[in-house]
This record gives sequence, structure tokens and C-alpha cells, in this order.
Amino acid sequence: MQIGIQLLFQGRPGTDDSEIYRRELDIAIEGEAMGFDMLMPVEHHFFDYAMVPDNAQLLSYIAGKTKRIKLMPAAFILPWNDPLRVVEKAIMLDYVSDGRVIIGMGRGLAKREFDALRVPFSESRQRFDEAAEIVLNGLETGFVEADTHFYKQPRIEVRPRPSRSFKGRVYMVGMSPQSVEAAGALGLGCMKFSNAPWAVAAADVQRHRDIYRAANGAAAPPPITSDLMFVDKDLKRAEDMARTYMAGYYVQVLEHYELLSENFAQSGGAYASYAEMARTLRETDQQAVIDAYLEANLWGDPARIIDKLRERRELIGDFDLAVSLGYAGMPYDDVYASRKLFVDKVMPEIKGW
Repeated sequence: MQIGIQLLFQGRPGTDDSEIYRRELDIAIEGEAMGFDMLMPVEHHFFDYAMVPDNAQLLSYIAGKTKRIKLMPAAFILPWNDPLRVVEKAIMLDYVSDGRVIIGMGRGLAKREFDALRVPFSESRQRFDEAAEIVLNGLETGFVEADTHFYKQPRIEVRPRPSRSFKGRVYMVGMSPQSVEAAGALGLGCMKFSNAPWAVAAADVQRHRDIYRAANGAAAPPPITSDLMFVDKDLKRAEDMARTYMAGYYVQVLEHYELLSENFAQSGGAYASYAEMARTLRETDQQAVIDAYLEANLWGDPARIIDKLRERRELIGDFDLAVSLGYAGMPYDDVYASRKLFVDKVMPEIKGW
């Protein structure tokens, strides 16, 4: 199992952005010496939810501070980016990191980010599908060209040229059935966030594996599952922290993505599965939803976390893991203590899986 850090760079009221960047960069760079395998910054714009408008630029800085840890934009949100520039950024990052790059691609979910970036929310699926083909071809050939509905790109060679293949190094966020199927058909690994019981999500993982094998004639790489994580020697304290900060993050998710709104129902079918999810959320007791969210993520003493990961492995097979170490304003002293205990007591057990 490979273990990565999902980097959020969340804004904190009353804390200057420069202080947040200093702290979060230290966490990222220290990850290499602590034995983590991947660093995975998100792409988000404009709001405290996450402050990483250019994850490739961030990783270029981190590349110069590290030697072996893999670097994964998680993800490039393709509808927000020119596919030509995604190809250029990915290849350049691969050069300056000596081949340590893994690519993540997603289509985005927050309508308010789409609106500010002047991209119609309803176009996200078609834009992603078109851009993904362009990017994947460009990463392999070094040439970018397009004549699709949204992208008109005369054939051009990028420089520097790709120095090695990206096959097996590209993942797609798969949180809807359509995205899971698209990832398999395109030959991409699948990345899933822990927002639902894994007994339910297991069907998506298997669907991805089946489509991947049928389309590509080979086994899919292990999925990456991304979790909020907090570990403490005291199980009760770990639960209290989860009910404060994981629940707090869930509220941030509701607000940032406007998950209780009619946005998804009004997206022209681009977010049909999310429209159904929003309807269900509006009709469900919110405490029950929060409890289910906490149960899907990772909190507890080391033994509980190892047991939860073992149960997940029994449900979905082999997987790689990304953990968010701090979120929803968690004090940094608690972030550091949880990280150390995870590294000392959890990672040695699960790395050999």
C-alpha cells in the first residue's frame, strides 16, 4: 500500500494566509522524511475551503525540497483549465521532479467556482470528456491538437517533450457512476473520497475494475481512497475530535458544494447522481448523515484505524490511501500529534499490505 497526504491548505478565520501556507508547506515537505509516499494537493479557488489555485505550481516548489516522494496534482479540474496548459504543466513538473509525477484529473463540483471561472456548470461533463482525451494524448505523444465542441487547438508540439510515458500514472476522481465508468474506459486509475459506507462504494470499485479490464486488457491499478484522519491513544478523545473537526469539515463540504441546493437538478443532467443525492440529503436527518460520514472516515486509536482499513480491504481489495491530516480549523498541535502517532503505529502495519 502507498500512503499519501491529501493537502488542503484550508483558510482559517483569524489566521493570515501566509501563516497557513508556511505550516502546510512544512507538513508537505516533512512527509518525505516521515515515510509517506505521495503528496496530493487539491485544486480549489476563491474560498477558505481550500486555497490551491495551481497545484502544479505548488508541487514544483515542493519538488525542489524533496528527493523521492511522488507528486500528484489531485486533481487538475479539467473544465477549469486549458488542456494544452495541463499537458505543459504536467510534463514540466515531471522534468523538475525527475519523473515523480502522478496525474489526477477531475471535473469539479462547486457551482460557485464554475461561476467565478466563467465556465457553465452544465458543461462540466462534456468539457471533461473532451479535455481528458486531449490531455492523455498530449502526455504520450508530446503533441496537442483538438477539434471538439469546446476545444479548438491547432496541432502543436509542447516543449519540453515528454521524457517518459504517463501510462499507469494517471488517475481520475470517481465519485459518480459516470465518472467511475469513464475512468475505466480511459484506462485511468480511480480515486474516491470517503463520503459513503465502503460496503456501498465497493460496487463502484468493482465496476471500475471490470470496465478497465474490458477496455484495456489488463488489471486496473489499486484505487486511491482519500480520508480525513485523526488518531489518538485515547479512543474517546479521538471520537470527540472527530465529532468536532470531521463533522465541522462535513459542514464545510455542504456549504462549499451547496449540496442541499437545487444546483445539481438544474445542471441539465451533468450532475444527475448528485441531484438525487441532494434530494436524499434534504429528506434525511442531518445527524444521521454526519454519523455515517464519520464512520466512513478514519478516526480512533491506532488499533481501530488499522481494523477499519482492514475491513475496507476485505470489501474493495487492495487500495492506496491518502489522508488529510488537518481540517476545519483543527489546532496544529493536534495535527502534528496525530500525524506522529499515525506514522509510528499505523503506517508500519499497513504499508506491507
